[in-house]
Amino acid sequence: MLNAVLKLLISALALYLVTRLYSGVSFEPGSTWINVVIAALVMGIVNAIIRPVLLLLSLPINLLSLGLFTLVVNALMLMLVAALTSLNVSGFGGAFVGALLLTVINWLIDLVLPERLER
Repeated sequence: MLNAVLKLLISALALYLVTRLYSGVSFEPGSTWINVVIAALVMGIVNAIIRPVLLLLSLPINLLSLGLFTLVVNALMLMLVAALTSLNVSGFGGAFVGALLLTVINWLIDLVLPERLER
């Protein structure tokens, strides 16, 4: 349970960092840290339920693009989260760059965190 809460807070931190680094992804004015955590929770749910289905449906084009189409799916997931929460994304290009930044930030966080959080 503690690991799940910690992972949620780390995801919220990564999402917040993306909004600070890139102006194409932001939170609505007046948003609090609770809005950031809610957006991270929605992102986790979307990535757990909808993303695998989209990746399976897009498998042929993903194979042809050598996996690069996954970035498009990630951008679509970020746009879906923005539609459901107080997150704002400036179009598909903004979502694409935001998803790319989010991937890099999550990768860097995974490098820093100890392995015991992965279990």
